[in-house]
Amino acid sequence: MIRVLVAEDQSAVRAGLVLILGSAPDIEVAGEAHDGEQAVALARELRPDLVLMDIQMPRLDGVSATRQVVAEGLADVLVLTTFDLDEYVFGALRAGASGFLLKNTDAGDLLEAVRTVARGEGLIAPAVTRRLIAEFAAKPVREPRADPSVLDSLTRREREVLSCLGEGMSNADIAVRLDMAEATVKTHVSRLLGKLELRSRVQAAVLAQELGIQRT
Repeated sequence: MIRVLVAEDQSAVRAGLVLILGSAPDIEVAGEAHDGEQAVALARELRPDLVLMDIQMPRLDGVSATRQVVAEGLADVLVLTTFDLDEYVFGALRAGASGFLLKNTDAGDLLEAVRTVARGEGLIAPAVTRRLIAEFAAKPVREPRADPSVLDSLTRREREVLSCLGEGMSNADIAVRLDMAEATVKTHVSRLLGKLELRSRVQAAVLAQELGIQRT
């Protein structure tokens, strides 16, 4: 059973999310929060497997709440957003969010996203990934926020996998592109996350984008 804390300030939206989550036999709504501070407090109290976190909330925004939840190791965080909130995406991912999903995602995809993040795989909605990559391409060259030397410990294959993560590719997609077994991809992802001291593949995708890593 996957225990989920729903953090959303709009009561109608929150009720809808709770209804969808409650319809799944393998998912339990552990609690509901109407702002960021309550989300952190309930995460400490209830210790859910996952927090479904809205970005814009009163008292404490979703990015700050995500940072606290992740820093204390309370739960994984799946962030909800709309396209007009793109400026918050990287803040939430750097804060340690394990996934990013659009609010207009249908019920089936929402449930599958919760299951995916709960398995530790992490995800970014494909539409969000495409938008992020387009935003990076449109920006002028700038100094990367991350130190490129962090990649020195990676093998050539691990760098290739990291590049694919930066494109928002799934393990299955990476396996096809790099002509390897999906289980081998999972092993490479796990190893590069450990070497880079990252919590999730989503954070690895952000790093790849920031450093402009491309497959050679």
